[in-house]
Amino acid sequence: MRIFLTGATGFIGSALVPELIGAGHEVIGMTRSDEGARALEAAGAKVYRGTLEDPESLRKGALEADGVIHTAFDHDFSRFAENCQKDARAIAALGAALAGSDRPLIITSGTGMGNTEFGELGSEDVFNTSHPNPRVASELAGQTLLDEGINLSVVRLPQVHDTFKQGLITPLIEITRQKGLAAYVGEGRNRWPAGHLSDVARLYRLAIERAESGARYNAVAEEGVEAREIAEAIGRGLKLPVRSISREEAAAHFGWLSIFTTIDFPASSAKTQAVLGWRPTGPSLISDLNAMQY
Repeated sequence: MRIFLTGATGFIGSALVPELIGAGHEVIGMTRSDEGARALEAAGAKVYRGTLEDPESLRKGALEADGVIHTAFDHDFSRFAENCQKDARAIAALGAALAGSDRPLIITSGTGMGNTEFGELGSEDVFNTSHPNPRVASELAGQTLLDEGINLSVVRLPQVHDTFKQGLITPLIEITRQKGLAAYVGEGRNRWPAGHLSDVARLYRLAIERAESGARYNAVAEEGVEAREIAEAIGRGLKLPVRSISREEAAAHFGWLSIFTTIDFPASSAKTQAVLGWRPTGPSLISDLNAMQY
């Protein structure tokens, strides 16, 4: 399959390019920079110049492909809600290029969209359209395309990790470094799901090969890792004290990240594993945090 991949030089995209090529697919990798172009060429992908800010470049890239995987996202969390709307526009542009065909489009969301209530185990069968996380805009845009007959499916991400990055935990580490304290809220029993980068890349490949319209997949290896356990691992790595703080202190301590540090949003991948035959085999989140070079 000839696959147009947005975010091809990003954290997930960089792992997905060799995963796809190794399985016999051709990759058209989108990048905005010369450095990214060189990395894609070295990996064996075809270079395509485009940006999230230019929907027409996305549409034209998708026209060249048999299928599309959309992993690009603007991770400036100071403008998170705005960037989620930008993602929705990108999804619409990609879908427009695939109209009238059965060519698959895989978009990216978060596992939280499968939580009807915080604390419940999120599942693939649930899409909480009123979820307070602005990232819901991505799946709402996807649902519009599904209603228009586009062959679209969704990969929902947990905290994707290796020994260099760990999703939202990466900025959490920087906050901890700045504050001189590895903190968690209350008892720290709230949970974050996690999945290793190599397993997540394999899941995207399996999803586009299956090309099942309307499917939702949770890229979850660990259903929920407790916040206290995460804080303790970071504290060990940075050699900083670890302690609980109150909910009232959370906003001042964590800043924009505070909304994520106080909620419990575990997620299951039982259906994903059953449907795709996907079995996570990578290291655990805590193992990667313990193995980091802080």
